[in-house]
Amino acid sequence: MEIERKYLVKEVPSDLSDYKKCKISQGYLCTAPVVRIRRSDDEYYMTYKGKGLLEREEYNLPLTKEAYEHLSEKIDGILIQKTRYEIPLENGLIAELDLFEGELFPLQYVEVEFPSVEASNQFIAPEWFGRDVTGHPEYQNSSLSRNGLIGLDF
Repeated sequence: MEIERKYLVKEVPSDLSDYKKCKISQGYLCTAPVVRIRRSDDEYYMTYKGKGLLEREEYNLPLTKEAYEHLSEKIDGILIQKTRYEIPLENGLIAELDLFEGELFPLQYVEVEFPSVEASNQFIAPEWFGRDVTGHPEYQNSSLSRNGLIGLDF
């Protein structure tokens, strides 16, 4: 089960070189239910995600590079490209800061995964976080892959 909140970014931290980062490319074979393929640096996955915004099922299956490349030709919508930074927060939490490239530039948002819904409800976002868009499906990557930045307010 994935329990995650998503925020726009008010101000990108200035010390990004201090944090772990990876390059991500991902596309969607299906959006209802969500079936995603992802390359994260040199690792490849297929992910199934259930319905929901704050809380939903998620299953990851490893792919070979060849399988990823074959399936990437079959995606519906654009191939999302972004750089993700992992920024440690209090209580062992990690902020995953995504800086989008290509057709989704200049979108930036940050996601935080929680061990429980209660923990997500008690979370106080750092000052550099912007508006909470967890309940807005148009900010989900699957929606971004189909609609791009159309209608987004950031």
